[in-house]
Amino acid sequence: MANLWKKRTPLKGLEREEAAKLLKKWYEKRGLSIRAICEETGRSFGFVHRMLSEAGVKLRSRGGKNRRPKS
Repeated sequence: MANLWKKRTPLKGLEREEAAKLLKKWYEKRGLSIRAICEETGRSFGFVHRMLSEAGVKLRSRGGKNRRPKS
């Protein structure tokens, strides 16, 4: 599993699908942010974002509770 998060290591085939499923679970079930997942895995924001998109995840909007509604 640690090999999945090794920087500059391209993920292909089954490894990529496995990583996408795991990241999807972390994002949806555990409620982690993309940035938190980046810190956990050591991968870049772009990598995590792309993997979540490939996994079909509906991404949350930016911000948290303190965001003001759009005017």
